[in-house]
Amino acid sequence: MNDSGAAAEEPQPITPQPPRAIEKTPMYTAMNAARYQRQTLIRDIEKDQPKLICYVAGNKAAVDRIDTLGFVDMLHNINPGDPIDLLLHTPGGDIDAAEKLITLVRSAAGEDGQLRVIVPDYAKSAGTLMALGANTIVMSDSSELGPIDPQVSSKDGNGSDVVYSVLTYLNAYDASKKALREAPDDLTERITFEKFDPTIVRKFQSVRDRARSFAENLLKRRGKNFSKITAELLDVAKYQSHAQMIGWEAATEIGLTIEYMPPTDPVWRRYWALYCHLRLSIESEQRIFESNYVSLLL
Repeated sequence: MNDSGAAAEEPQPITPQPPRAIEKTPMYTAMNAARYQRQTLIRDIEKDQPKLICYVAGNKAAVDRIDTLGFVDMLHNINPGDPIDLLLHTPGGDIDAAEKLITLVRSAAGEDGQLRVIVPDYAKSAGTLMALGANTIVMSDSSELGPIDPQVSSKDGNGSDVVYSVLTYLNAYDASKKALREAPDDLTERITFEKFDPTIVRKFQSVRDRARSFAENLLKRRGKNFSKITAELLDVAKYQSHAQMIGWEAATEIGLTIEYMPPTDPVWRRYWALYCHLRLSIESEQRIFESNYVSLLL
């Protein structure tokens, strides 16, 4: 009771406030602005195209088994059998790793499903082998594939790294062997032939056969003339440089299924814009894996 004898006023119930929406902090948003922009581009592309995953590597970042982490992440939320587009940019690398990566993507799309490989700039060597696993390779004037003749790094007598073209070495070995057979008493031919290391010859023959069987198996599943296409891509007489360009017209002539998009095509412009953003986000020894929900830099 107060002094006037009036009853004490009842406390008013507290109206609960709606929970405050959780939002990214300004600093976090600013630090990740480039990623948000790239993923917005991916979502924009996907409005009228299949699910898009991106593997873009720097010029010193070879295809490697560590790339499995990024591919598994990108494929995590893709429903089995969904059509898939793979935007691919790589200087090449390990054949066994390339086989594992393209097998993962093909399994996600389904053996009878649709997989397109989009090459905005280049997919060389092991990257070309990966592209052979697609139903269609999307290319434009800036796009290039490359020969699939294997390259092997070894130490010379001084301990320096030397990169050998496996097929060039084996062709030289076969030529020397033939010359010695035709002139067995020729001392010069015998000295030349004896410079070839039998261990290296056997190793290089195995590497060559591995590349050939990998390419043929991928093409065979697509119903292609696998022996002809593989022989063309392994032809070091035709492609005298491992980095030689195979553009969309040459790729079509070889027998690959190429979807050509002119540089002015609105869809291609979006692919190219996305590639530019991805390429500028990595250093020469890095690679990035990105989809509309995954962004992984290794």
